[in-house]
Amino acid sequence: MIKLEIWLYGSLARYAGDQSQGSYAQLHLEMAEGTTVGELLARLGLPAEERGITFVNGNLAALPGLDADLDLTLYDGDRVGISHRRSMWPFQYRFGAHMTSRLQETFHQRQDRGVHHAYTEPDK
Repeated sequence: MIKLEIWLYGSLARYAGDQSQGSYAQLHLEMAEGTTVGELLARLGLPAEERGITFVNGNLAALPGLDADLDLTLYDGDRVGISHRRSMWPFQYRFGAHMTSRLQETFHQRQDRGVHHAYTEPDK
């Protein structure tokens, strides 16, 4: 088993149940060794399309519409922070943030190299 520290921000805090503090939640979970971010989301009951920016150990791992982390393996002591997709993160910090190697590769594979203000279509 591995121990994880999970932070849910904004309306995602509701997925923490009675541990929600309203605008955020901190969870300490034990999960099986080899657990992925996708499996963590499933355990929380949190749909991937509801989350916005995700950090793993301070490294940017996913953005809305770029779920590059779903198969990212988590390790004992990892800290995962997940914001709601409507939470804003200033554009100018995106290229200064450390990223997981999977997200870097996702950007490199894109024709636009990830230079966007949004990675999903606007809600209609």
